[in-house]
This record gives sequence, structure tokens and C-alpha cells, in this order.
Amino acid sequence: MTDEEDRPPAPSRTGSELGDDVSGGPDRGGLERYARQVRFAPLGESGQRRLMASRALVCGCGALGSVIANTLARAGVGRLRIVDRDFLELNNLQRQVLYDEADVAAGLPKAVAAAEKLRRINSTIEIEPVVADIDATNIERLARDVDVIVDGTDNFEIRFLLNDASLRYGIPWVYGGCLGAEGQTMTILPGETACLRCLMRDVPPAGATDTCDTAGILGPIINVIASIEACEALKILAGRREATSRVLQVVDLWDNRVRQVRLDALRAAAADCPACSRREFPWLDGQRGSQSAVLCGRNSVQLSFPGREPAPLDRLAEKLGPLGAVSRNRYLLRFQVEKFTFTLFADGRAIVGGTSDVAEARGAYARYVGG
Repeated sequence: MTDEEDRPPAPSRTGSELGDDVSGGPDRGGLERYARQVRFAPLGESGQRRLMASRALVCGCGALGSVIANTLARAGVGRLRIVDRDFLELNNLQRQVLYDEADVAAGLPKAVAAAEKLRRINSTIEIEPVVADIDATNIERLARDVDVIVDGTDNFEIRFLLNDASLRYGIPWVYGGCLGAEGQTMTILPGETACLRCLMRDVPPAGATDTCDTAGILGPIINVIASIEACEALKILAGRREATSRVLQVVDLWDNRVRQVRLDALRAAAADCPACSRREFPWLDGQRGSQSAVLCGRNSVQLSFPGREPAPLDRLAEKLGPLGAVSRNRYLLRFQVEKFTFTLFADGRAIVGGTSDVAEARGAYARYVGG
């Protein structure tokens, strides 16, 4: 069941946000650019106007997220909030379709680079980039006024957090994940469908599953799964919830297999689900979730320090300059010494490159940066 009283109230919206004729011209309230989409009968003009008045949260803007954000922006979703913790590297370009070599050279965070590109694609919508790690301290603020949450993340701890937030606040969300040439996705409508914890009771233990380090990943499966996710989000935002998928979709492009796993039995057994039935939200309440993460395929570790006041980047640049090579922009500072590359963000997080060992990363951070 959905506790509507738990969901933070959405702000009121103006007439222009609701799709009135804001252009004053012949394109019927800004619909001309979406003409081919409007002609798709199940969506139609009414569905398009709802898209233009809607708000979506895209969590992660790497492989899956960049395809999702690109699709939603071109479809005319009125407001996109894009959240990502990371910066661009050359190996991202194999599968992260919004970016190019110039973005990598600029050293921009993914959320910022994505927003700049999307504003050139569709200047009529509002795009809000947020450079942050999604966790229990900020998910309510990020999700408080949106109509759907779409998963572009790369780890199950954040996905379980999104599942908690979805159920507590009554916001639909779309899960997706890829590895190798296989991907899967499912849509969660609170109170109507099975949730992620109906499918998986807990985060897989370390070492129990492959990662993109061990199994690799192909670009085409990213595009397939992200496109399904984006289409499910469009159905929700357009008010066509009856068309959303009620199955777990699994696609393997290498072996040419598509499977659909019915979730009816899971939904029928939801009385036993700790999230759906007992309303237990340990990731949202901060009881679960780590403060460090090994970044897949990167030989890097992210460190975060909840509750610690971050040092200004200019002060860190002065401190670290005598020790090694330092470069910076308004969003981050990069520092290279020995085998390590430190990327320090304005919100206090750090990505330590050159190791996938959390203890070694923390030790190097303490040695050079402090704390």
C-alpha cells in the first residue's frame, strides 16, 4: 500500500507548465517539434501535454542514464533532474552516448556535461544537473517533486535506496541493469506491482556476481535496456500507467534471447515483503549503505564523508600543489602523485584512482589529503 501522506507535496504548476499555448505562434503550444510523437495514437496530444508538464529524476548519467536522459529530453519531458557523482573518462565513450572527446578533455562531471548537451538538443525544457552521490541524506530532496524515478546507476545499494524512497513517497520508478551482453529491467508502481525487494530481498554479497571488470559490457545492450526504461517512464509521465510492463524483462543480445518473467506470484506474496508489507526502509533510514564504493571497471574507489564539512577546492589546490600535479575547474580538483590520481569534488567526496582496494584508497587519501 502507498502512504500518500508520506510523500512531500509537489509544488503548484503554472499554466505554461501545464502545456497552454506558450509560444503565441502556430505550433499549438510548442507541440510542433513533437509532431511525430503526438501522431502515435496511444500517446496523442493529451499525453504529450502531460509529458511537457512532468518531472523526472534520472539517477546516474553514465551508460544507462545518458541514453535515458537523451530520450526523455527529446520526448519533451518538462523538467529533468540529472544526478551523477562521477566525471568523464575516455573509456566511457564506448557506451555513454551523450559525450564526446571534448567533454572528456574538459574534465567535466557527467551531470554537467549531460546538461550542457541536452540544452542544445531541447532548449524548451528545464534541465537541472546535480553533482552528488545519491544517499539517504539527499534522496528525499532529490525526489520530492518528481513524477518518476529512472535508474541509471551501477550498484544495488543505490537501487535498494531508490526502492525504499519509491514506496515511502509513492513515486513510481524504473529499474535497469546491464552486464556483458545481457540486461534486465522492471517497472515498480507502489501499491500496484511487485517491488525490487519482492524480487531480491537483499544486496548480493561481495563476489557473488560478476562485474563489468570481470565480464565486460557491450554498448548495444545499454541502448536496448535504457530505451525500454525510458519508454516505461514516458508511459507513466503521459498518464498511461495501464500500458506499463508488469514483468521482469531480460534481454541477451549475444545469444539472441528475450525472456519475460511474470511477477504476479511475487505481487501476490507481497504480504511477506519487508518493504511492501512491513514498510521497512533500512536504506532510506540510513541503517544500510556503505560510505565507500569500488567503481566498476575503473581501478578506482569512491570515498565519502557524511557530516564532514568539505574543504574549499582552492585551499586544497594550494595544499597539494607542492606535492604533485594539480588541475581544477569549478566542479572538481584533480591531483596526481605516485600511482594515485585523486579527484576531489566540491561536496567533499573523493575518487581515488590507481587502486581497487578500499583500505589502500583510504590510506592514500589520509596520507595526502588528510582526515
